Formats: sequence, C-alpha cells, structure tokens
Amino acid sequence: MEKYQILKDLIAFKTIKDEQNRELIDYIESVLRRKGIKTEYKGKYLIMSTEKEPALGFLGHTDTVEYIDGWDTNPLELTKIDDKLYGLGTCDMKGGIAAFIDAINEVDLKTLKHGVKFYFTYDEEIGFGGIYDILKTNEKFPDIMLFGEPTDNEILSGSKGLFEIHISFKGIKAHSSNPEKGKSANMNAVKFLYELDSFYTENIKSDRNEAYEIPYTTMNVGIIKGGTAVNSVSASCDVKIDFRVIDSKHISLLKDKIYELKQKYDCEIVIVEAIEPFCNTTEFASEIKTANFLTEASVLKCNTKIILGLGPVTAHEINEHITESSYEKLVEQYKDIIKKVCG
Repeated sequence: MEKYQILKDLIAFKTIKDEQNRELIDYIESVLRRKGIKTEYKGKYLIMSTEKEPALGFLGHTDTVEYIDGWDTNPLELTKIDDKLYGLGTCDMKGGIAAFIDAINEVDLKTLKHGVKFYFTYDEEIGFGGIYDILKTNEKFPDIMLFGEPTDNEILSGSKGLFEIHISFKGIKAHSSNPEKGKSANMNAVKFLYELDSFYTENIKSDRNEAYEIPYTTMNVGIIKGGTAVNSVSASCDVKIDFRVIDSKHISLLKDKIYELKQKYDCEIVIVEAIEPFCNTTEFASEIKTANFLTEASVLKCNTKIILGLGPVTAHEINEHITESSYEKLVEQYKDIIKKVCG
C-alpha cells in the first residue's frame, strides 16, 4: 500500500462537509513543501506554486459527499481488493489529487521552463464555496487549467452550463367549495410552467451541439411544493427548475421569458445560478469530449480547461473505488501534460 501512501493518507481525513478540511490542507501543504513548492495562500482553501511563472494549474476539491450504510469496507480507509482501491473519495476526487501529487513528485521541476500552480478547494459538493472564495480575490489563473474530476482517464474539454431558478407563487387561501373567494397559487404555477415549457420546446430545445452526449439544453422541474390540503385553495407554491444549457444565449432567452411571465403571474423569482457552458479544443485530445455534469471548471476563466481523472466513475456510490491501472495511467497522463505544457 506504500505505493498509494498519499491516497491512503487523504482518504483517512473525514472531509464530509469539510469536517477535517484544515487537517487535510495541512497535510497537502507539508507534502508539497518537501518538493520545494511554496505556499501562496492558506485558509479553508490552499494555493501553492513552483518558483517559475505558472503555465499550468491544477485544481482539486478536498471535500467528499456523505457515505451511507452498506459499504463492504471502511469508507475512511483505503482498501485494496484484487486490482481495486476502495474508499470515500478515491474516485471523487482525492484520487485525482493524490495522482497529481505523485506525478509532480516524479518530475524534475528544475528542468521545466514554466511553473505549476496548485489550487485545493473546499465545499465543492454542496455550494462551490471554495472556488467562489478564490474568484472573489480576482485570482489570475494560468492559461491551462487541469481539473482532477473522475473521467475514467478520458480528457474532457467542455461542460454544459447551468441556469437554476426558484419561483414562489402567492395565492389567497379559500375552501375548495368556493374557489372564487381565493386565488390558487398552484394554478398560477401550472400556467406559468405550461408557458415556460412551451417556450423552451419551441425556441431552445431544437438547438443542437453534438459535442455533448445529450446534445441539447435540458429542462427539469425538480421540485413543486404547494397547498396544505386537498379541500383548500393553495396560498403558496414553490417551484425549482434547472436547465443544463449548451449555449449561453439560452440563458439570456430564458431570463427574458421568466421576467415576462413574472408580470403575468403573481410570483417572485430568484436566479440561483447562471453558469455559462464552455467547450474548448486541446492538443491533448484528438476529439472534443464533454461533461454533462457541472464542475468548478465551469465557473473560472482561462484559455484552456482540461477535465481528467480516474475510473471507473463510481463517484457518490456505495463502495466507491478506482482501479490500480487507472491510477497508474493517470499519473503518467498528468506527467505528460506537465512536461508538454511546462517543459
């Protein structure tokens, strides 16, 4: 297991909801300092860099999701069974962090013409708190950024955007035997959603970008909560919707439409997220492949974004694991990128 010592150590930190975030940050800092890498900022997140001007950045989040009962091994202990390595975060994404540190430890930094910068964030699984904190500082990221999210060793260079809205409808409560005395928040929500869905179907869904596995902008009405009893006119109704967008113009079109509908129906609208999609070419992949999921890559600005991590993709699953061959391959892939970008 000494071969995977860094991964083993990272898995042992319980970073669910950032519980042992500081201890893990301290550990990563100590490991990289032994390589001569300096600390630029250390708080809930960590930024470190080599001496030379960075041409490449690596970003990894240190938190994990919660685990539930049903694991065959201890989630907080790296366990090897045959060619599989089990543990919470092996795939998402302590494994990616460990592989990049192993890769950097195998590279002679003095031979590189350019430097590497390291970003270790927190709260990715819940609210992107770490990366948003970094963005508030107006951090200038290197031209090429590498993200260690699980991809089964495939290079992804694009991701859909996200437009998420929460809508609150207000009505007037009355008995269902005399509904005219009230105003149904539920009915207003139904009418609003019908019009929004019609607009989406006619003006947005038909657009295609074949670079994405699901090549169109999707709409999902995830939550509807309204009313208190079947014999009462509803006084309130809350709706939560998300769109996974392939084109930034779709966000603008949807904003215009929902504010038009707001004037028609008695509701309040909160835009929770409006993250644009990205899709870039990279010399490290012969074809463009993209992610349907959202990552921290979606919210920062740089010239080239590469998402590359371990497999199989068992993130958020019971018995989360990776294979030894995937880990060893990823270390080599990371070394290749470091040498080509910085050499």
